[in-house]
Amino acid sequence: MERPYVVIVSEVTIDGKLTLDEGVSSKEIMKLMDEEANRYLHEIRAECDGIMVGSNTVRIDNPNLTVRYVEGENPTRIIPASTADIPLGSNVLNVEKAPTIIAVSERAPREKIETIKAKGADVIVAGKDKVDFTQLLPELYKRGIKKLMVEGGSKVNWELIKNDLVDEIRLIHLPVVVGGDNVPSLVSGEGFKRLELVKKYEIKRVFQCGNQVITEYVRK
Repeated sequence: MERPYVVIVSEVTIDGKLTLDEGVSSKEIMKLMDEEANRYLHEIRAECDGIMVGSNTVRIDNPNLTVRYVEGENPTRIIPASTADIPLGSNVLNVEKAPTIIAVSERAPREKIETIKAKGADVIVAGKDKVDFTQLLPELYKRGIKKLMVEGGSKVNWELIKNDLVDEIRLIHLPVVVGGDNVPSLVSGEGFKRLELVKKYEIKRVFQCGNQVITEYVRK
């Protein structure tokens, strides 16, 4: 499969959480990141052709997904949204800042697709009932997305890892513990449940970055 090189990048707490509580913006926990960690994150954005987050992240966080802490071009923003349920006031639909692709399934209503296109975003149909990443990634590659950064959320991470589409994982470890049974962690989904099915990664690099520890892994 010709597809982008995929790198998951995320901040995580000591206990592996992405935010303070279910439904709470990850921007809250990211307030703990110092300038060095933010620069590390935005350096990766600047070196990638595309950046992906799920539609739930768009609804909760309303991110811009642009390069700010370093100099560089803004990557193309890719949002998987099976039924095209993207709030029309979302920052990612401001295409003056950066191009945006909304990936939908065949279930997406035609009127929603046309409204999104009217905002200036491109739309890719990939999958029958939900976005199929094995169909989407080759389409992104054809559009010049050779390196793709994925910033969440946990459902998107699971779909990509489950389908063996992740080449690297880079984690910014925040020195705090959040707790909570229902607080999102790095990966959700049904899980592999058997040791022989888990996806294995090798440690590429571990280093301190400001008050955070960075761990980088590559697919075995």
